[in-house]
Amino acid sequence: MNLQKHLRIIISGGGTGGHIFPAISIANALRKIDPGTEILFVGAEGRMEMEKIPAAGYKIIGLPVAGLYRSLTLKNFKVIIKLIKSLRMAKKVIRDFNPDVVVGVGGYASGPVLRQAGKMKIPTLIQEQNSYAGITNKLLAKKAAVICVAYDSMEKYFPLEKIIKTGNPVRQNFDNLKDLEDEALKFFNLKKGLPVILVLGGSLGAGGINSSLSDSISIMKDADCQWLWQTGKHYFENVKALVSVSFSENIYVHGFINRMDLAYAAADIIVSRAGAGTISELCLVGKPVILIPSPNVAEDHQTKNARALSDREAAVLISDNEAIKMLVNEAVKLVSDKKKKEKLSDNILKMADRDADIRIAKEVIKLAGE
Repeated sequence: MNLQKHLRIIISGGGTGGHIFPAISIANALRKIDPGTEILFVGAEGRMEMEKIPAAGYKIIGLPVAGLYRSLTLKNFKVIIKLIKSLRMAKKVIRDFNPDVVVGVGGYASGPVLRQAGKMKIPTLIQEQNSYAGITNKLLAKKAAVICVAYDSMEKYFPLEKIIKTGNPVRQNFDNLKDLEDEALKFFNLKKGLPVILVLGGSLGAGGINSSLSDSISIMKDADCQWLWQTGKHYFENVKALVSVSFSENIYVHGFINRMDLAYAAADIIVSRAGAGTISELCLVGKPVILIPSPNVAEDHQTKNARALSDREAAVLISDNEAIKMLVNEAVKLVSDKKKKEKLSDNILKMADRDADIRIAKEVIKLAGE
């Protein structure tokens, strides 16, 4: 295909880092193939993408779309009114930008945009990160031209002839982490020579993980290691106050970590939820991992994600309800177990899926050519 005519692509979706970071990775891959590609993001007003997408150097337009409440409530009338307004706005955005392809990564905002693109005969591509398809993507699959997935057996959710297994796009390849170690320790004010346990509560925060650590501050304080703890924005102030009164010098608390490459470089072991995008990233990072699946997801799909690793001795799996009594002690035990760390690290690296972003970008370009 002749790339002299630069493509115009809309990427829509968001809500959490699990949708936003793959979206940015796809945009970066498109620009890597053709730096002149024009990209517009469409997100949901007030959600995390409205901050993270501009920070990554891309323009974003927000829609007032919101999710339905599961209980019978009059609030759902407001949600429907917002949806009607969002559909109208999405149509105008598409008409004004005139994209060659529209890409949906899941989340509220992708619904109105991909629905209107389908009605306007613009080809659409869906990227589904999880082993259990989200409701928005399932609804949009009928009109989509291509559906990029990371797991096998996704034909139970999507038409088989539309599915392409690409893997999940992640923020970057993380091949240079060893070279970044000194810079990472300096960046986070960590001590050289003392092991680091990186705890990731996700962009919004993980209640089970944060509670487990909060209840074990005294053990953390006395352990012969350092804790780099991302709480998520909803928990940050409370955790920061709790750590402050403990007078611990080895617990470092952050609401959100922008330099994840440096956080991974500093870490000796990692504690994390088991979202599909996160797991794809951790496989590339190749550090020993303890996974605590979120119990608050459809079909308990994070446990399925985590089990795919733990069954291959590529991660330690602890359930959310066991974390309170087990997590901190297990983390302290693992960080000093050299043999087990090496085994976990070797096995998780074997599961790494590289260049998913480029594969998806090539599918987008192929769609535009058709």
